This record gives sequence, structure tokens and C-alpha cells, in this order.
Amino acid sequence: MTKPVTDQTLQNLDARSRDIFRLIVESYLEHGEPVGSRNLSRLLPTSLSPATVRNVMSDLEQLGLIYSPHVSAGRLPTQQGLRFFVDAFMEIGDLSEAERNVIDAQIKASGQAHSLEHLLTEASQMLSGLSRGAGLVIAAKTEAPLKHIEFIQLEPRKALAILVMQNGDVENRVIDLPAGVTAAQLVEASNYLNAHIRGRTLAEARAEMARLKEETRAALDTLSQSLVEQGLAIWAGAEGDIPARLIVRGRAKLLENVSAQADLELLRHLFEDLETKEALIQLLQLAEEGPGVRIFIGSENKLFSLSGSSLVVAPYRDEQARIVGALGIIGPTRLNYARIVPMVDYTAQLVSRMLR
Repeated sequence: MTKPVTDQTLQNLDARSRDIFRLIVESYLEHGEPVGSRNLSRLLPTSLSPATVRNVMSDLEQLGLIYSPHVSAGRLPTQQGLRFFVDAFMEIGDLSEAERNVIDAQIKASGQAHSLEHLLTEASQMLSGLSRGAGLVIAAKTEAPLKHIEFIQLEPRKALAILVMQNGDVENRVIDLPAGVTAAQLVEASNYLNAHIRGRTLAEARAEMARLKEETRAALDTLSQSLVEQGLAIWAGAEGDIPARLIVRGRAKLLENVSAQADLELLRHLFEDLETKEALIQLLQLAEEGPGVRIFIGSENKLFSLSGSSLVVAPYRDEQARIVGALGIIGPTRLNYARIVPMVDYTAQLVSRMLR
């Protein structure tokens, strides 16, 4: 039975043990394959026999830092070992000038010429392109002032609600209609809302509708009033509504790193999890729980307990320094953390500056 990895683990390792552990992890991050004592003895800066290396590997295995996937095979780092390496050994590098220029050019061009949605989509796509993983962005509901709202009937009991913001963003949502609603009532509801909500945020518009409730009741019949209230409730964050939207780009990158059918099933579980309301809320909370970039390896968070993937995530902020979303990279546990951490951090800072 292995011992749990604790803060004292580093103190229990001598220089030789540290060198061997570091080589095992670095080989795994680079190649994804177990490394044996004979190869390690050739890679070490000091001359050690394979037998001596095996003894050290046995000690590392007892500490819970490495394991053998097969009998007589080399060793791989455990999830605990990867976390220990990230916390105790990994040296975070800096972005190259070329990488910084690529991020600057794509984010700034997207932010200046397009909507917030386009900016975030480009950020997600760019992170995927610069890494071996999928780029992920969680975007909280925006509070931009409203310009126009319109309802278009799709079916007798369904309509498309179109919200146009003054910053140019457009949001669409299919909503349920009260029984018996007519096209004329949809137009009437739209006209009434547009007369009162222009220039207000969703929260302000909802408050205004509450204040004008008696006027609303007198001006509209029961069906139209129900439609007005439902339309506003959807966009003001009614209970049960998703508080954020998810943008994932580069899913194929994850599939390139797996071959076994079991691994493909784990990734499918990951994407199913990501598309639930609970996952969206969790990811925003992950970013809010600590400053700067956070690293989650494998099952450290229940969101990834089935997929075995890792997440490097950082929050981005609005002009009031409020956290309004998070961005990051999802990938295999052998991500190049030292390279990806500064990449995610820099992108989050740049997106925050674009939102000010």
C-alpha cells in the first residue's frame, strides 16, 4: 500500500531520488510512455547502475509518486505524482515573443472588429491551436444595455426571442408560448417592451417591468402579459436558467492523443459533463476560488473524475475588475504545464484588458 503524498514528501527525497523522479515525469510529459531503469541510468547526470535506479524507483512507488502499469514495465507518474511535480518541481517559463505576438494579434483584432462572442470564440480557438488540448471559454451572461427585443412565432406553442444589445451583440432563445397566443399579440408584446427597456440592462428592465406591472396589466391582455414576463425572466437569469455559456474549440486535438476505445469513452464523458449546467457553474467557481491560473489534474475535481483529463484555467474580468468568465485548456494529463500556464495567464489578462 502506498503512502499519501504530503508536504513532507519533498524533504524525504534526496538529490538522487529527485533527479530520477523528475526524469520519469518529464519523459511521461514528452512521450507518454513508461521509462525503465536502464534508460534512466543513461539519462542521469551521475553514473548509477540500473539496479540502484530500480531501488530508488521502488522507494518512489512506496511514496505514491510513480507506478508500474504492467509487470516488468517501466514507471509512470501517478496523479498524485503529477500534482507533486507541478507544485514542487515545475519551473514556469515565459511565452516566446512569437507566441506573445500571435496572441496579441488574434485577440486584439477580434476585440476591435467584432462582438464579444467573436472575441471569446477566437480566444478558445487560439488556445487550442497553441496547445495539444481543446480551448475552453466560459462566458457569464452580459449586462450590456438593450436596444431591441422581438418575438417570432415558430410553432403554436414556440417562439424565438431575439435580443439585440446596444454593443451589437445578439442573443437568440427558443421560448414556450402560452396557449392560444397570436402573432398580433407577439407584436404587441415586442412593441410594449421596446418602449420601456431601450438603454436598460436586463436587470434594470426587469425592475422597470415590475414597477409598471399595473400599467402592463391594463395595457395588455392576459396572454400578452404572460409573454412579456416570460421573455424578461429568460434573459434576467430566472431560477433554473444557465448562468453562463460555454465555448469549446479543438475537441479533435483531444482525440488525437488517445487510441483505446476506453479512452474515447472517457473523453465523451468529459464533453457530456461540460455541457451540463452544473459543469458551467463549477468551472466559473474554479476560477473564482483562487487568483491567477489554477491547474486541476485528473480527478482532483469531480468534473474530471471520469475523463482523467486536466484543466488549466484562469479568470478574466470586466472594467470593474469583476470576474465575468474563465478561459483555459483541457487536455491529457501530460500537458506541457510549464508552457501552457503562462499562455492561459497572458490570454486571460489580454481578454480582461479588451473588456475595459
